[in-house]
Amino acid sequence: MSILCYHAVQPGWTAPMSIEPEAFAAHAAWLAHRRRVVPLHLAIGRLGRTGRLPAREVALTFDDGFASVHEHALPVLTRYRLPATVFLVARTLVDDRPVDWVDKPPPSPPAVLDREQIREMQEAGVTFESHSWRHADLTTLGFAACVDDLRHSRELLESVLGRPVRLLAYPRGRHDADVRLAAERAGYDYAFALPEAREARSPFAVPRVGVYHDNTVGHLRLKTSRPYPAVRASVVGMRSAARRIRQMS
Repeated sequence: MSILCYHAVQPGWTAPMSIEPEAFAAHAAWLAHRRRVVPLHLAIGRLGRTGRLPAREVALTFDDGFASVHEHALPVLTRYRLPATVFLVARTLVDDRPVDWVDKPPPSPPAVLDREQIREMQEAGVTFESHSWRHADLTTLGFAACVDDLRHSRELLESVLGRPVRLLAYPRGRHDADVRLAAERAGYDYAFALPEAREARSPFAVPRVGVYHDNTVGHLRLKTSRPYPAVRASVVGMRSAARRIRQMS
């Protein structure tokens, strides 16, 4: 699995979806020296039938559009000249409703990117795509409502970004046959999932692998060199070994 999915890069937020800035900097340094990081739009055309990139190639993505990516990830991406794509929840650009989809929020409500920050990141080479209109579980909306949500997101983002938006990341990675068809009807060319088990790959179920709070460079090495089932088994094995060590100490 070679398309990595990060979320927040925020100090002191211990939720699985957030990584410490120091840890992200270590990840970026390792990727810059050990992998070839390619832009997502180029990676799509290089995916094999298993949904993986050629050996040692990686693409970086960030879901949700948290402002911490601008503050803590952008300087690191710029330093190492790493391309990245951020998937935005479009509603956050037009109203002041709080981020209400986070299961374990930080002490202060998480901030999201504003339009000025997005423009700055675009100028630095970061690309932006859709993470739906309001981060709902798309599998619960019904087909027509799902099409409306995804089309609304794409059209708003195109007006803000000044360029076509043709890539979608499903909120929480959740999708089914109706959601995949809705994504196509709403005008997307590809959509990205976060599979927890082997699933059929298609242009509307492109697999990624999540990177989480406790992930070290060792985890990253596994996640960028093996198919997902092997990665999952290896990570579980690493956790079991760590538990055994703690029990012995």
